[in-house]
Amino acid sequence: MTTTVDTPLLAVRDLRVDFAGPHGPVPAVRGVDLTLRRGETLGIVGESGSGKSVTALSVLGLLPGTAELRGSVRLDGRELVGLPGRELAAIRGRRVAMVFQDPLSAFTPVYRIGDQIAEAVRIHQRVDRAAARRRAAELLELVGIPDPGRALDSFPHEFSGGMRQRAMIAMAIANDPDVLLADEPTTALDVTIQAQVLDVLRTARRETGAALVLVSHDLGVIAGMADRVAVMYAGRVVESAGVDELFTAPQHPYTLGLIGAVPRLDGRGVALVPIPGTPAPMADLPPGCPFAARCPMAEERCTTAEPPLTGGGAGNGDGSGAGDGEHLAACVRSAELAGRRPAPAEVYPVPALPPAAAAPADRGSRAPVLSVSGLGKTFPLLKGTVFKRRVGEVYAVDGVDLDLREGETLGLVGESGSGKSTTLFELLNLAAPETGRIEVLGRDTAELTRAEAHRLRAELQIVFQDPMASLDPRMPIGDIVAEPLRAQHAAAGEIARRVPELLRQVGLDPAHAVRYPHQFSGGQRQRVSIARALAVRPKLLVLDEPVSALDVSIQAGVLNLLQSLKAELGLSYLFVSHDLSVIRHLADRVSVMYLGRTVEQGEVSAVFERPRHPYTRALLSAVPLPDPAAERARERILLAGDPPSPTERRTGCAFRTRCPVYAGLTGSAERARCEQERPGLGDGPGLGERPGAAAGASDHQAACHFPAA
Repeated sequence: MTTTVDTPLLAVRDLRVDFAGPHGPVPAVRGVDLTLRRGETLGIVGESGSGKSVTALSVLGLLPGTAELRGSVRLDGRELVGLPGRELAAIRGRRVAMVFQDPLSAFTPVYRIGDQIAEAVRIHQRVDRAAARRRAAELLELVGIPDPGRALDSFPHEFSGGMRQRAMIAMAIANDPDVLLADEPTTALDVTIQAQVLDVLRTARRETGAALVLVSHDLGVIAGMADRVAVMYAGRVVESAGVDELFTAPQHPYTLGLIGAVPRLDGRGVALVPIPGTPAPMADLPPGCPFAARCPMAEERCTTAEPPLTGGGAGNGDGSGAGDGEHLAACVRSAELAGRRPAPAEVYPVPALPPAAAAPADRGSRAPVLSVSGLGKTFPLLKGTVFKRRVGEVYAVDGVDLDLREGETLGLVGESGSGKSTTLFELLNLAAPETGRIEVLGRDTAELTRAEAHRLRAELQIVFQDPMASLDPRMPIGDIVAEPLRAQHAAAGEIARRVPELLRQVGLDPAHAVRYPHQFSGGQRQRVSIARALAVRPKLLVLDEPVSALDVSIQAGVLNLLQSLKAELGLSYLFVSHDLSVIRHLADRVSVMYLGRTVEQGEVSAVFERPRHPYTRALLSAVPLPDPAAERARERILLAGDPPSPTERRTGCAFRTRCPVYAGLTGSAERARCEQERPGLGDGPGLGERPGAAAGASDHQAACHFPAA
């Protein structure tokens, strides 16, 4: 993919970082070796706490004072470790630049964007203020920010998340650095904005010729961006190889597990491969291989000595060849994996999942669980501090239609600000909506008395995104799970019987009911949340981004659990997620939202394989695949800019300002239709009536005047 030369641009050898702890130093990085050559991209992946970000920050000497750094970091042969602060400051931003995960924290909030970029220019170049400002405008234009002259005078909080990250990249490349360090640069972004930022990073590499170190937990992003990959676990690199070879034939069980745990956009229904257990605390690592306790291939020798990073003919056993084009793995059975090339499910135990839901053809015979039509919700837009006055409205939800039947999973997707959360609040309120109609289990919420709404609430439960925030830290988990039962005035004997049953049902030990939430891992806490939601035997479970805060290895176990519970208990799920791969894996039907409206809905395979709305096509094209060859071959649809403000109720199609179909229309009548006529679901040529239409196509609807066939 790239042209390299023999001399490494960046060489990291035996890097070690310890942080001061109450009982002595705690290791965060334990002997990392990396090599970066000119013009290439090195991806670093691993679970939270594996040392990825600390390794990247160590290169620039950006660690806090409580950290002790040892080892060697050489830039073009010059040692950076131990360099005086003044000399290191001359390298930061000039030779090596950083793109941080959270640009809102990285930018100074009281200075304008243009001033901060110009400052980065003037620190390293002898130019006047006017020249630095012109350079800042050029950089903003390069990274795709519209009207750069005006954007220079904006403050960071006035930019959207994607625009802030593009501005951060502009500042990083201001002085044409040799190395760009990008620490999870797309983690907090929507998939469409992520695609824009990754495209900007490619542009930055092309324009500056910089090498890129990309830290990410997203294997799909790494597959599409990296030339080589280093996989980290417990502060060490446990595997290093070219991106194609690593994804095709991983030689460490941990890498194999990570690949098997990722839900894929091009597959559905099969059980994901969860990596059992959780990483050992860095302050108390066991002897031998730190992954042995979670490894299905572990042997007795794995617990006696930690294997070195070797392989690919390195021969020296010290890992110094890491990153030099060889395939290296820190595993005593790497040769066996290289020869067998097993699938993840052949190595890891995979739970037997129940049969998939019935075919879409029998939907009519199933009882409706949730029916929403024309749902609308506005919020007042206020101005003033002491005496507030209404100056407008925020159209948070402006025409949502949902249809969920018994035993189904309905996925609700869309960018941030599309109205997903507001829709959930309106459903859970069990009251008359501002506009439209909501029916839950056949009951119109506008006609419910308070007592009826209270009884119905037991049939409708929610699992929140962040279990640590939704679980009371002062209560043991047994009391947390019992709380809904007590609210329903269940008998003490029923509660005592039900709590252990629920904990077993979600894969937890009933003996741990006396423990508190902080004593559990993130995945275990989410299982507690699910147990609490199931306590009152609901028929509908609302899942609000339930796995977005979990590592991919833990996420797989929770998704498998949800599939099993649905079949076992006959549940229906309303599953909200920004991750379309998760929706593809779990959902039977999907509803796509844009700017408060439902723009496409239908059976999941029909929508994902034959998307009709241009917004859905752009969403799907932006989802990265954990397959380097497939990812490089895909065609991207990059949407221009960000969604319009919800404070304006636009005439016509709200998506037309970003729509590639509208941009390509040449007829004035066609353009006028998009500008003046608001499309409804089912507008445009029908699909289900066409000869040879696929199963599930009859209820596949798109709110577009010119939908794809």
